[in-house]
Amino acid sequence: MHFIQPEKHTRRAFLRRAGQLAFTGAALPTALNLAAMGEAAAFNATDYKALVCVFLNGGNDYANTVINYDNASYDQYSAIRGGGANRSAGGIALAQSALTPTRLVPTVALPGGREYAMHPSMTGLAGLFNSGACAVQLNVGPLVVPLTRAQYNSNSAAYPKPPKLFSHNDQQSVWQSSQPEGATTGWGGHIGDLALSSNTNRVLTCVSVTGNTVFLSGDQALSYQVSTGGAVKINALNNNVYNSPNVRAAITQLALQTRTHQLENEYNIVTARAFGAESAIANALTAFPAANAPFNAFPTGNNLADQLKMVARLIAARTQLGNQRQVFFVSMGGFDLHDNLINGQATLMDRLSTALTAFYNATVALGVADKVTAFTASDFGRTLTSNGDGSDHGWGSHHFMVGGAVRGKAFYGKAPPVSVGNSTTDANDQWHVGQGRLLPSTSVDQYAGTMATWFGVQGAEMDGILPNLVNFNSVDYPTNLGFMA
Repeated sequence: MHFIQPEKHTRRAFLRRAGQLAFTGAALPTALNLAAMGEAAAFNATDYKALVCVFLNGGNDYANTVINYDNASYDQYSAIRGGGANRSAGGIALAQSALTPTRLVPTVALPGGREYAMHPSMTGLAGLFNSGACAVQLNVGPLVVPLTRAQYNSNSAAYPKPPKLFSHNDQQSVWQSSQPEGATTGWGGHIGDLALSSNTNRVLTCVSVTGNTVFLSGDQALSYQVSTGGAVKINALNNNVYNSPNVRAAITQLALQTRTHQLENEYNIVTARAFGAESAIANALTAFPAANAPFNAFPTGNNLADQLKMVARLIAARTQLGNQRQVFFVSMGGFDLHDNLINGQATLMDRLSTALTAFYNATVALGVADKVTAFTASDFGRTLTSNGDGSDHGWGSHHFMVGGAVRGKAFYGKAPPVSVGNSTTDANDQWHVGQGRLLPSTSVDQYAGTMATWFGVQGAEMDGILPNLVNFNSVDYPTNLGFMA
């Protein structure tokens, strides 16, 4: 098995890259962090495709997101979580009767009569599932190699675990980069490296609408940050300074002119690139105002919806901006629900569902539904057991894939047994490591690799994007999970 990451992911490669980029502005402030975009040896796209990562910061509670609905497994879920009808006594199980409107009806029934429903607040996303535009990946999480519970408990070097399990910052980073906190590149950015040559405007290959993120940082592609209102302006170059157009003109000249000093000149090159990108975005978006359809159908008072609306507008402007392959990142927080799980998650699930539903509907209206795939990710799942009013840090979780190219109305992966994993002899506890923490039966590398393949990544290119994927190439752990058409 392969435990060593490709050389591009190592500290040596990072130091070499830092040296190479010392004169291309890579160390400049975040607002200007647009390093030179070189050629990438990659596919040459002739159509448009986009991946949109929707990250749920804090660790979403899997058991109350995709909920056991058939009587047998619901009864187990309810007994462990406190009983849907007994929440006043401290339970955190949802009532089975409340799940009927969000019951999921796959084209092919799950083995053993297993059924699921989404959280009652997720009627929109449940509707997308039942209409074929959404699928559920069951029990996915970071893995270095396939693990059984016995192998996990053995602490053997032959069965390495992901680093720093159950830590928020580290597991966010592992999901996004295969490495703990401190990683400098992510798999979205490495996909962007390969996509650069497909885009006229390479700066907009990887776009974040939620601030800086390692997910979108590649060896050459860097995360371009926009706000929900559009590109972030360099104020001194866009507004009169001291109400004087002459002062503004002087600052613009100083910031953009060619310099004889190498460092100064490189700084100005990056500033000019940022200024040009902002201008290009502002001009392109004028043709797709937020007040016009389909963008005016997004819910208000929902920051995730605001982020996805901006993604939809940028996708609409793809021709004007010269983009054929893009990777986007949006996020929402508040999922670290050690308490107030019932009320807190209801609000979050409503915002997630309505935002993703509006986004999918916008891609349909724009004629690109089969060209855009959105997917969820989170730090980790949570414990099936209750701590009184919430749940604690876990590992595996259930996630959603949404888009016209998704083979929807289906579950992928293995449905985990409903158990807290206290027995070392019970086979039903295979996928638990205590307190109902799921040991993932599908790796993030498999999940990501399936979407990367659809995006256009081929063959050996995958090794530099997902370093552990080579360890998942068996019938039980396929490299491609099959949820993309």
